Formats: sequence, C-alpha cells, structure tokens
Amino acid sequence: MRIRSNKGFTLIELLIVVAIIGIIAAIAIPGLLRARMSGNEASAIGSLRAINSSQQAYASGCGNGFYANDLNVLGEGPIAGGVPFISPDLGSLPSPVGKSGYDVTLAAGSGNDTMGAAVPCNPAGIGGLASEYYAFADPQSPGASGVRFFWTNTLGTVYFDLTASLSGETDGAMAPGAGQVLQ
Repeated sequence: MRIRSNKGFTLIELLIVVAIIGIIAAIAIPGLLRARMSGNEASAIGSLRAINSSQQAYASGCGNGFYANDLNVLGEGPIAGGVPFISPDLGSLPSPVGKSGYDVTLAAGSGNDTMGAAVPCNPAGIGGLASEYYAFADPQSPGASGVRFFWTNTLGTVYFDLTASLSGETDGAMAPGAGQVLQ
C-alpha cells in the first residue's frame, strides 16, 4: 500500500495566483505608461529650455548678438577652443532631433534678419546667424510618447498645446497665436 503525499499546489491554487498577478499588472501598466509620457514631456521641456539658454550664450559669446539657426551650430564649440553651447544629444544630430519620444527642431524666425557678413566664433555658424529663432518639440507618437506639443522662441517662454503642433508658429519675436504658457 502506497501513502500519497499532499505536498505541492493544486491547479486551482496556481490559477488563483496567476489571476491575482494579472489583476495587479492590469492596474499597474496604465500608471507606468502615464509616468513614461510625463517623463518624455519633462525631457522635451528641458530640451527647449536648454536651447533657450544655449542661444543666449551663443549670441553673447560667439554670434556677435545674433542667434544660431540650427542645432548643429550650437553643438560645435568655438574655433579657439572650448565646449559646445549645447549638449551632444541635441547638437550633433540632423534636425529634427528625436529625443525621449519627442522630435525637437530649431529654426530661424520668419521676421528674421540674417547676418551673412558677421563672423561667428565657430565655422558651423558662418552664413547661419539669425536675429530671432523659434524651436518646437512634437511627440513622435501623439497620445503614446506624449500628449502635449511644446514651442519656444527668442523671448524664452515655453508654450504648449494639447491638440496640435505649434510648428506653424514661426515668429521668433512674439508669442504664438495658439497655445498656453507653461507654468
């Protein structure tokens, strides 16, 4: 006669554990996705603020009072030596720069007076100086990588819109016709 051992789990017990894990995952995943979108949006805001800061540094130290009209110009340091005006993740790639789920673009403003004769301190800026600029960051997958569209210009204020890209706002000296000020 054999004695049966009652060690181990029954199929019902294992199914209950799997169901509990599934419920916990269903609750946690949307929160994780929202946290990721929030992080992507924070990165886009940080990128636009970095562009504003680097443009001010470039205009005062290298551009003879004029701004760069491309991220590559800001990504190159002065000829005499020194560090670039913006970090390599923004300044060394073709425009638009894909960063943390957002496409970041920098351009010269529409009412722009370019100074081809002024000589900047780095070769990338020759023929590419601008009296005003604008930059925008659009989500690569709206609703998935981010919800808000961001925009900034020479004034340094960051604006956002929930419904559409502000990329058509090309004035580098005035507030955009759409969007809200980021608090």
